[in-house]
Order: sequence, then structure tokens, then C-alpha cells
Amino acid sequence: MAESKGDAAVAVVDDAGRTVQLSHPARRVVSLIPSATETLLAIGAGPLLVGRTRYDVAPEVQHLPLVGGSVDPSIEAIAALRPDLVVSWESDKRQQFRERLERLGVPIFMLRTQDTSDVYRGLRNLGVLTGHSRGAELTAARLRAELDSVRISVAALPRPRVLYVVFNDPPMTVGPHTFIGQLIDLAGGTSIFADATTNWPNVPMEEIVRRNPDIVIVPVGEFKGQALERLRAMPGWRTLPAVREGRLVHVPANLLSRPSPNIGKAARVLRAAMFPAFASAVHAADTAWPALSADGLAPTTVDGRAARR
Repeated sequence: MAESKGDAAVAVVDDAGRTVQLSHPARRVVSLIPSATETLLAIGAGPLLVGRTRYDVAPEVQHLPLVGGSVDPSIEAIAALRPDLVVSWESDKRQQFRERLERLGVPIFMLRTQDTSDVYRGLRNLGVLTGHSRGAELTAARLRAELDSVRISVAALPRPRVLYVVFNDPPMTVGPHTFIGQLIDLAGGTSIFADATTNWPNVPMEEIVRRNPDIVIVPVGEFKGQALERLRAMPGWRTLPAVREGRLVHVPANLLSRPSPNIGKAARVLRAAMFPAFASAVHAADTAWPALSADGLAPTTVDGRAARR
């Protein structure tokens, strides 16, 4: 997807309502959001990346200098890379962080990463800022086709009632307006907490038992067997019929925690988790993602930062 970037000025309104103007498409980019890094790679702008966070797992960026975490990056490390664009969260309240970068002359693009519509808007805006608009358009079209294919394939099937476990103690799940909640719905399931009014609600174990999900989906990292066995032994969880009867399934935490163009893969993985007949349609690459946590249990981390209510 190589594109001619040219020298024409570009401007977009970011998700914080700020106009970001560049005298030419960005040539040196630091992304502090793992999903934005994946988006840049997908549209062909990977060669522009000059740094990475500790949450970036794509093999294509492992050779890049580390700037720290997604929420605690080193400004000195970023500045040393001489970026002409930094991508950070729309909800990031660290005004001092932004002001210090801006004093150094580094433009910041604030990106919202909450639901599936944010993925498409992020594709478009990052395409403009990096001179890869055509790559962004092609990636968006391919993603729509992937998601439509999953949606159509389950349209006539009974919908299982699902609990997606963001964290197990205290229990945390997904709200209907998060990208995970939307992907569960698209892939043919119904969240038992579809009535949640927050994005990442903590829910009482007693209420989980009362709502009695057909399937419990757990995002796990490297040692998935150990993680699932631990969950099966925990008070409350071990009495849940879905857990007792073998309807506890795992999905790769990194893949499911990133609202990037890889949500097409995530939708296929969720479909297979809810409808085992589709397991053969899951590509090996869909599940072969590096671990998010050393002990196998996914922490309350979504897209490189803590899940927030």
C-alpha cells in the first residue's frame, strides 16, 4: 500500500475537537495507542513509525526504540526520536504531557478508541495525516466485508446469552457501546449485561449467577490452561452452570482488546467461541498473538491502558 506522500499540508479535526495541521504528511510517527499502531501498519504507514510502547506486540515494530508505556511514556524518549506526529488518547487528561510536547513543536493527534465506529474514523484520519488515504480506504472496505460476512453467517442462528469477562475479581464485563460488546452482537451473541449503562461495568457475582449465561468468554494470555483452571476453581465462578458444564471458552487477549482493523479477526474468533461449527473458519493467524500477561489471565487492560467505567 505504498503511497506518494508529497509535500502538501494536511489537516484533520481529532476526536478531542482539536484541529491538527501538518505542513506535510507525517514522516516520523510515535503511536502511544496499540490499536493506532496496528491501524498504521494496516494502511501501509508502518515504515513511518519510529518508536513503540511496551504494549505493542506486532513483530513489525519490535525493533523500534521503546518510549515506555501507553499511559506513562517518557517525554524525553519521545522527543529524542524527533517525531512530527504523536498519536494519543482523546480521553487522556494529562494536560501537562500535551503542553510539554507542544512546546517542543510536536503535534498531537487525539484518538478515540471506544467503539467500532472509532475504528473507521481512525482509519480515515490517520490515512490523511500520514499520506496513506488510499490504503485507509482499502483497509476500511476490506474490514466492512469481513464484518458483513460474519454478520450474515449467523443471522439465522439462535443467539446464545454471553458473559465476556474483562476481569474476574471483582468481575468486570463489557457494556453495549464498547467495540467488544458490539462485536459480540455482530458475531451472533447477546451479552447478559446488554443493559449496562457504563462501558466497563463491575458486576456482582450474584447477578452473574442470576442471569446465568449460556457461554462465558475469557480473554487470556500465554498460559491459557492455567488461567482457565484457576477461574474454574474460584468461588462463585465454579458454581456457574456454564463453567461447570464446559461452556467456558477462551479468546486471545491481545486480539480482543484492540479496536483496530484486526476487529475482523476478532469477530471470527468470537463467532467460533459461541458457535463451534465455525472453528474451522478461524485462521491460525487470528489466534497466534503474543501474550498480554505472563500469568495468562487478562488484566483490566484494554488497548494498553486500564479499562475505565
